[in-house]
Amino acid sequence: MFYGIIIRMYCAPSEHNPPHFHAYYQEHKAVIDINSCELTDGSLPNKQLKLVLAWAELRKEELLADWTLAQNGELPYNIEPIK
Repeated sequence: MFYGIIIRMYCAPSEHNPPHFHAYYQEHKAVIDINSCELTDGSLPNKQLKLVLAWAELRKEELLADWTLAQNGELPYNIEPIK
């Protein structure tokens, strides 16, 4: 979580590809593709979307490693937020 934005990655072998995570801010929900660091579904306010996409670019390797863990039913590691 950073700046009121909650980031979630679901741990389930049935979670669909491509690798992605979910971002929540107030009543907004978005799905972000990890490989392309692009919004694929939903919406966030522009400022929060820019923060999430910048964070995803910086943490791409960690996000992909966590995706692999989640696909194997393991808990992903916490990833450092933007400060």
